[in-house]
Amino acid sequence: MQKKKTAIVTARMTPEVKQRLQERARDAGMTLTQYLIICGLGQEIVRVEGLDAVLSELKAQGRNLNQLTTLANMGRLTVLRSDELLDKYASLCEQVNRLTEVS
Repeated sequence: MQKKKTAIVTARMTPEVKQRLQERARDAGMTLTQYLIICGLGQEIVRVEGLDAVLSELKAQGRNLNQLTTLANMGRLTVLRSDELLDKYASLCEQVNRLTEVS
């Protein structure tokens, strides 16, 4: 469970600095608050391009698997061509590995 954020920090800066920070946060795919917290704590920001599409496909495959499991448990599905399913998951795993390899 994530803790509720209730503390407020106010910082004064020039409009130019604020704009640069907002651009950097947007480029990292984060809100300004998330970006400032991570930078302030000295953590590294890692953005993997192309991962969103793979994760979207992985979620869709997960939903399909849940539907198949429900049908099998209801006795409405008795035959599943698992070789095709395994091939799809293997392909997704390869894509994730390629995207997350450190150069």
